[in-house]
Amino acid sequence: MSWMYLLIAGVLECMWAIGLKQSNGFTKFWPSVISVVLIIVSLFLLSLAMRTIPVGMAYAVWTGIGATSLVVIGMLFMGEPAGIARIACLLMIVGGIVGLQLIGET
Repeated sequence: MSWMYLLIAGVLECMWAIGLKQSNGFTKFWPSVISVVLIIVSLFLLSLAMRTIPVGMAYAVWTGIGATSLVVIGMLFMGEPAGIARIACLLMIVGGIVGLQLIGET
């Protein structure tokens, strides 16, 4: 169940980060409120996941989900550059997280 909490927390991290962008520096009320609520729920689920998942692994996965997802969303929907180097860097992030998990199990 901890991994499910962590996955949902990572997805919510993406959502609140997009909400922060939409809040325009907390000057727009509803995007700001939604972002704050999503931050709280995301951190709560992250804390539940950390009951059984080591802190380093949980945080790496949480931030990895957020970082890679947001870069992909930015490239697909927000006009951010999508070069081969950026995609290679994203793959290295994912590879690093997978590597940490594999090494942690030995």
